[in-house]
Amino acid sequence: MKFRTDPARLRGSIAPLVTPFHPDCGVDHDSLRGLVEFQLTNGSHAISFGGSTGEPGAQTLAERAEAIRTVAAAVDDRVPFLPGTGSAKLDETLELTAIARDAGADAALVITPYYAQPTQQGLYDWYATVAREFPDLPLVIYNVPSRAAVDIAPGTVARLYRDFDNLVGIKETTRDFSHFSRVLHACGPDLLVWSGIELLCLPLLALGGVGFISAVANLAPAAVARMYEAWETGDLATARDLHYRLHPLADLLFVETNPAPLKWALQQRGLIGSGFVRPPLVPLTEDGQAEVEKLLAAGADLLPPAA
Repeated sequence: MKFRTDPARLRGSIAPLVTPFHPDCGVDHDSLRGLVEFQLTNGSHAISFGGSTGEPGAQTLAERAEAIRTVAAAVDDRVPFLPGTGSAKLDETLELTAIARDAGADAALVITPYYAQPTQQGLYDWYATVAREFPDLPLVIYNVPSRAAVDIAPGTVARLYRDFDNLVGIKETTRDFSHFSRVLHACGPDLLVWSGIELLCLPLLALGGVGFISAVANLAPAAVARMYEAWETGDLATARDLHYRLHPLADLLFVETNPAPLKWALQQRGLIGSGFVRPPLVPLTEDGQAEVEKLLAAGADLLPPAA
């Protein structure tokens, strides 16, 4: 919670960790701690956990809570910590957000309530309830229409941003790049906006974004962090070069449903003990493994040494 009073410091490359599982399906907390150290050693500017890459929908509330506590303790205020605390149920969202707050999170990443397809008024009321419940905790909207089946409108974001001081930003995981621009135009430059789409991370900075929450940082944390740092120092050539060199690793994530390819690659590199994913996902197929190996080879110069 060291950074809670200054949410503007939640910028740069925020690494969204996977949730490692043992082959027997239990959460592998030792590997989770190791992933935090790997990220901090390689320069990630902040840590996130519990977004789509972390398979939250396949875990119990107790498992998510304990994993948040593990990550918070491992981060130990060395960088900002932004856990995902959202659910399709409001009571679970409030309970998990309270747990994250008490564990020392610097902000909470709250996904739009999925499956139900609420109206824009429903989305406003949802976030308003969370904001009123936690007035001293910075909140970040997590907009991921491909997963949640609902897209929060720029006008709704602006309304929430205007009405609640602790509603500080939004993670935009949409390929509709005009949505990024309309959100910033509606809210103004002080809204914190991060990209969750790998190939839109660098372009968003030109619009006024403050960084990215990119799953490719699980594999190449130093390169993703350097891309942001190069932009910040005005070294646009280096930033652009890294953007294009990261393409194979970004493509790797979606060979099959994320995070199965990513977890297989992390296991191959000795960063987690098992590439197991929980149902309804399935482990990476043999054809997928062959494709991931090709993409790892193409991006090998950006990978830190394997464990």
